[in-house]
Amino acid sequence: MKSSIAERMAFYASDKFDAAFRYDGRDLGVSCRPGKTVFKVWSPLAERVELRLYRDGDSKACLKKEMLAGARGVWTQEFQESLHGMYYDYLVRIEGEDVETADPYATGCSCNGGRSMAVDLGLTNPAGFEADKAPAPAQERIIYELHIKDFSYDEESGVPKAYRGRYKAFTVKGTNGRYPTCMEYLKSLGVTHVHLLPFFDYGSVDEAGDEAQFNWGYDPVNYNVPEGSYATDVKDGVVRIRECKEMIQALHENGIRVIMDVVYNHTHSEDSWFQRLVPGYYYRYEEDGSLSNGSACGNDIAVGRAMVDNYIADSILYWAREYHLDGFRFDLMGLLTVELMNRIRRELDEEFGAGEKLLYGEPWSADDSPMEDGTRAAQKQNVGFLDEGIAMFNDDTRDAIKGSVFYGEEPGFVNGGKETEEAVLHAVTGWRDGGADYLPKSCNQIVNYVSAHDNFTLWDKLVLSMHRKRPNFDLRYRDVLAANKLSAFIYFTCQGNIFLQAGEEFARTKHGEDNSYCSAPELNMLKWNRTVEYEELVEYYRGLIRIRKKLPGLCDKSPSAVERITGQRIHGEGVVSFLVDNTGSASCPWDELFIIYNASSDNCELSLPDGVMDSEAPDRGVWEVLADGEEADCRKKAEFRGNRVSAAAGSGLLLGRRTAPSGADFS
Repeated sequence: MKSSIAERMAFYASDKFDAAFRYDGRDLGVSCRPGKTVFKVWSPLAERVELRLYRDGDSKACLKKEMLAGARGVWTQEFQESLHGMYYDYLVRIEGEDVETADPYATGCSCNGGRSMAVDLGLTNPAGFEADKAPAPAQERIIYELHIKDFSYDEESGVPKAYRGRYKAFTVKGTNGRYPTCMEYLKSLGVTHVHLLPFFDYGSVDEAGDEAQFNWGYDPVNYNVPEGSYATDVKDGVVRIRECKEMIQALHENGIRVIMDVVYNHTHSEDSWFQRLVPGYYYRYEEDGSLSNGSACGNDIAVGRAMVDNYIADSILYWAREYHLDGFRFDLMGLLTVELMNRIRRELDEEFGAGEKLLYGEPWSADDSPMEDGTRAAQKQNVGFLDEGIAMFNDDTRDAIKGSVFYGEEPGFVNGGKETEEAVLHAVTGWRDGGADYLPKSCNQIVNYVSAHDNFTLWDKLVLSMHRKRPNFDLRYRDVLAANKLSAFIYFTCQGNIFLQAGEEFARTKHGEDNSYCSAPELNMLKWNRTVEYEELVEYYRGLIRIRKKLPGLCDKSPSAVERITGQRIHGEGVVSFLVDNTGSASCPWDELFIIYNASSDNCELSLPDGVMDSEAPDRGVWEVLADGEEADCRKKAEFRGNRVSAAAGSGLLLGRRTAPSGADFS
């Protein structure tokens, strides 16, 4: 007699289930090496499991073998030979019914992921990959969010057609174009990390279909296998692995660390390999037996259960070890638990060193989702329970600067919003000053940004909110350009981590489309000619990146960093200022920073705060302009009228007090 969902849920949540079936070994999946291949799969309710082997991804089975039942629900079969390159799946009998399933622990798969693949991973490494390592950590992290297909799909990218939209595009050393694109451009921009949208095997694109297909990839099928549509050969399961490693290796060789966007909160379909092997265990259900949908994608993974948490932690460690990844961004982290996130942080630190791998995520969910007893959701209000080495996207900073992401015409500080000044000043400290209903342990837990793949691009948001009647996204609006600069100026002068969407720095537009997850690649792709059309904006971001890296008062991620921010003042609607203690680096000549945000429509003249040395006492230091509304990292002498300095309308002003001896070189 079949058990009901309610009965199964009660059993899965019981101590009895974990005592009998929790398996903490890290050898599930396939271990394949010369002279031996071992298959292990966890299916504790199965009555029978049959392994089926295939010579390729399409043919009929060439061998079928019964798996051997072992302790704790693990089924095993061994071969005294390497089966590298062989495909496989399982026929599993549960409650008298047989179901076919691939292996959720597989590290290789067929085209479109329907069959798993046995892989000797050592045979997938490109030349020199064993010696590959991350670039030395920079003083500051500048994270650049990028979709693999967007990166090179444009013909103007100069990437050979066979590589466009694929992993191999990152390996192209020179595009020989009229201006830098792709890897040459990334290097010239100065970013330290590339955050790649999901590139594990996902279900929304037919890997054998035409290149006009597009998806962001937030619909995982095989968590431990690279997506095949980015490979030059979708039929050979080894190619996607090797080329994915080549991409990461190329980024490392060019001085850029790599962050993987991961989606452990839901699967492409409830009818997943998890569900077929252990029905109901891996998903959350409501009391009426329906699937919970806190992800707004049809299902929620049951994070908080022992084997679910083991799977996710092991998967993260696998990607970090095998692919040399430098960090992970968690989609809808609010559906995960504080306990799991802290475990992942701990295990990464134990293996790779404290803080070596970057962790951050979205501290929210799309809707409520039932949690396991004794767990906390990894949401913004629980940031104080998260390890200090786990950061969160800060939507309060984002919305204060430019307005709500959900309502295109709603403005923020830079585009005419009212009563946003206090929020902007709280954002400066990484919300460490008690200005919110949550309190980070340090600004290290804050990711500052104004645009990401979700919602409107920054340019589109500004156009919609500043030119409501007849928005034209292709028109070079001077006021929008200024607001774009001011937006960047603000979050680049806030304490915390810096994150930007690819193309934000050259006025990327999707013509008002705020959810382009499956739109045409032509709409989503980076249009490289805009780096020339908006060269002024690109240079501004480039300057902000350079100067940010040189300012210890802003780069400080310690719990005490908030104490560097003093003198916060609201001078009127759209005008705020503050001071930053910038001491602590022998290589930085500016001991103090004075920063003004002027979003008003008038130039403003402000006095240096009380207690700050006289601007006209050069023996005690000279104030220099490090960035204004026109240039960033410009380093020119500040022009004062007595103790007053002018900030142009709709711009920022960053002043540094230089105390180094005259003639010292700090370039």
